[in-house]
Amino acid sequence: MAETTRITVTLPSALVEILKKSTDNVSGFVAEAVAERVRHDLLGEELRLYQEEYGAFTEEELAEARAEIFGELDADADTTLRGRLERPR
Repeated sequence: MAETTRITVTLPSALVEILKKSTDNVSGFVAEAVAERVRHDLLGEELRLYQEEYGAFTEEELAEARAEIFGELDADADTTLRGRLERPR
């Protein structure tokens, strides 16, 4: 088991209500969300450093990355995040 440290955080009441309805393990949920944010920030920094050394990603590289992450999309499909989320499954 990983070492843990107990802390106190203050959240908006409405968010706490939603959180408690979403999980029985609030600490685990918050720990997972924080870990995801840390990974996101670290990846962003690595991508920034890569582009600093090798130049900006091309549109082709970005399209390939999006296809790898989100799957192949039709040319006519709405490729915005909102479009992907609103698209019926």
